[in-house]
Amino acid sequence: MTYCIAASIDEGLILVSDSRTNAGIDNVSTHGKMHPFETTADRKIILMCAGNLATTQAVLEQLHRDKIKNAPVNLNTVECLSEAADYLGHISVEKQKQHVNTKGQSAFNPSATFIIAGQIGDEPHGAYMVYAEGNSITSSANTPFLQIGESKYGKPILDRFLKLGTSIDEAARCCLVSMDSTIRSNASVGPPVEMLIYHKDSFSLENYYCFDDDDDYMVQLRRSWEGKLREAIAALPSLNKDTVRTIRVHL
Repeated sequence: MTYCIAASIDEGLILVSDSRTNAGIDNVSTHGKMHPFETTADRKIILMCAGNLATTQAVLEQLHRDKIKNAPVNLNTVECLSEAADYLGHISVEKQKQHVNTKGQSAFNPSATFIIAGQIGDEPHGAYMVYAEGNSITSSANTPFLQIGESKYGKPILDRFLKLGTSIDEAARCCLVSMDSTIRSNASVGPPVEMLIYHKDSFSLENYYCFDDDDDYMVQLRRSWEGKLREAIAALPSLNKDTVRTIRVHL
C-alpha cells in the first residue's frame, strides 16, 4: 500500500509521499512514489502513484518514452494540466489492459491511481487525481487536497486545518503530520517520506526533502504533535452532570 498527498493552495503545491511497497507479508521493500519529469522550461510536472507496481512502472516508462520520441501528445506538448491528466488516464487504462491479458490470472489486480500536479505556462498551478478507469478530478476550494492510497488515517487532519489561504509552510507541516499519523496507524505505509514544495509561478522544484523515520525534524514534529494532542484532550470540558444531559436507559 502507499499514501500520497497533493495540497493545492493559493501559494503553491505541497506533495508528500511514502516509499513502502508491499507484495505480501514477506515481501516489503522501498520504492519511491514521487516522480518529477524533465520538461521544457515553461512547465513543471510531477507524478505520484499508488497501486500495482507493474502498472505504475509501465505508465512511467511510456510517459518518458513519448517525451523522448516527441510523440504528438506528450508531457511537453499538453497545453494544460487537465489535458495531461486525460493523457495519463489513457496510458494507464491501456497498460492495465495489457497486464490483464498477459497475466491471465483472475486474482491479479493491475489497477493503479495517480496524482499529476504542477504548472504549465500561464495556467494556474494545480493537481489532478487520475482513477484506474482513466477519469480524473481536481481539488476544490472546499477540499484543496487530493489523496491516493491509504488515505483514511491522515484525512481528518487535512479536513480540519488545510484551507486555500493556509500558508505554504503551515500546509507543509500539516501534510507531514497527516503522513506521520498514517505511518503510525498502518504498517503498509512507511518511510522514507518525500516532500516537494512548489511555489506558484516559480517553475522550480528545488524545495525537495526526504525524511527517514529517525530524521531529527520528523522526530521533533511527531513529539510536538503528540504532546499538543495530549494537552488538547486534557483541556476538553469534563464529562459531568453540569455539562452533559443525562439520558437514563432502563435495561
